[in-house]
Amino acid sequence: LKPVWPKPVWPLLGRAIVPQGVATGPSRPLEFAMQLPSAAIAAAALASLLCRSDAASLRRAGLRQEPDTACGKGFDNLVKGSQDYYRTAAVELWTHPSHVSDNATFEAEFECWFASMCTTKCGGLPSQADSRKKALTETCRNVQADWLKVWSMFSQDEIKWFKKNYPSNEVQEEGEDTVHYKQAMETAKEVNKKELLCLTLFTIDDECVKWPHIRMG
Repeated sequence: LKPVWPKPVWPLLGRAIVPQGVATGPSRPLEFAMQLPSAAIAAAALASLLCRSDAASLRRAGLRQEPDTACGKGFDNLVKGSQDYYRTAAVELWTHPSHVSDNATFEAEFECWFASMCTTKCGGLPSQADSRKKALTETCRNVQADWLKVWSMFSQDEIKWFKKNYPSNEVQEEGEDTVHYKQAMETAKEVNKKELLCLTLFTIDDECVKWPHIRMG
């Protein structure tokens, strides 16, 4: 006997394949006809979900897609005298026993902020060295003094300028945890807040900066 092989059935998209003997009509929908369109709809829904996810990721990455000027022209592009100033400041201001090596741990972040200040000339803020340099030096060298002591030495204009220009703005999608643009900059600020504020005021008071070394009072 010659074997008889069943013929393959290849359904076409949108075409109903109804087995013989299955009743159709208003009382029984074409269930088999609905299987392929349903799969197509599910695939389209998944693609739409992925597109929305990609769009959210692009919104979060928006700042990274634009030219990054947060560090001004960059530390490596500062004149040697300005770079030397920062090197001496990193030694003189990071004296707390638990922070003494943080100037190396967060070197890129502190160099970034210093380069931003130098590039923008500290927003044109005037030096207040004559009135506060001595007290600023004593406070920054005193390991018992906290960051609030330094913060209280900022003028209102300096406070506004610092909050506006330090590059760690919050970036948050609805329903998500708060993150910061340049999260490492935010971490460096929170871990070494006193030292960062001291660096900021010394840079302003040294006229942003006109000497190759930090000038202690």
